[in-house]
Amino acid sequence: MRVISTLGIALVGFSMIVAVNVYGKTEARKPEPYKGLTAGVVGDAGKMSVPADYRTVYQMLGTWAVAETKGSGSKEMHVVYASPGTIAAFRKDGHFHDGAVLVKEVFKTTTKSMTTGTVSSADKLVGWFVMVKDDVGRFPKNKLWGDGWGWAWFDVANPNQTTSTNYKENCQNCHVPARESDWIYTFGYPVLKP
Repeated sequence: MRVISTLGIALVGFSMIVAVNVYGKTEARKPEPYKGLTAGVVGDAGKMSVPADYRTVYQMLGTWAVAETKGSGSKEMHVVYASPGTIAAFRKDGHFHDGAVLVKEVFKTTTKSMTTGTVSSADKLVGWFVMVKDDVGRFPKNKLWGDGWGWAWFDVANPNQTTSTNYKENCQNCHVPARESDWIYTFGYPVLKP
């Protein structure tokens, strides 16, 4: 009787393994689409746009000055914003969460002497660089998505149509030195430090 019971349990277990192997071979589940504010930035097939309200809804992450190669002052100012909650999440666990959106405004500057010295300030807006964190690989066929992010440049004339065609060729080169910090120059954003 004990042999039959043991054999019966073994057959049931074997049947379950076979069922899982035969019926469990389903295609990988499609990643969840973005929700909330991120859904307004990322459309079908990973098409990105500049969020219309980023200056009032997003948080200021920091500013970079790109030095003039000849003379004094800066030739560009980069003002970077992060979607709501991004800074708090990064300060908590040290990484950008899935769906985080970074918007970098790129300005040409004007430089002049002032009582404090030579000063450069933002002048003409040139465009935006938008990055969207993607931890699950939502758009594997879109050449603007990879290495954990969506990457896109937008000229000031059209915030809804990127001029980027391939993130590896158009965007990532500038971020290679920041590869170890998830492609973002986090050291330049004091607000990310706990």
